[in-house]
Amino acid sequence: MKPSATTDSKPVQGEGDYASDRRYTESAKSFAKSGKVEQAARNAKPVSPDDAKDMQRAEKEGESHSKGEDPALRHSPPRQS
Repeated sequence: MKPSATTDSKPVQGEGDYASDRRYTESAKSFAKSGKVEQAARNAKPVSPDDAKDMQRAEKEGESHSKGEDPALRHSPPRQS
């Protein structure tokens, strides 16, 4: 990896690099084990009908850019940790 153009000596990390993946995975596992998932899900619910409509519009917009669900995901056995 090339060093960044900034004053720090850390290399520039692009999308999909191993170090970022490792940090994300550990952070996601830590959050899942924290007991805060259900509260975060409740907090993410729409607070009004307009908010719900906005969320549905955003979801449809995101889906319009998708190539669809990976068929392998529907046929894979559940992961065990």
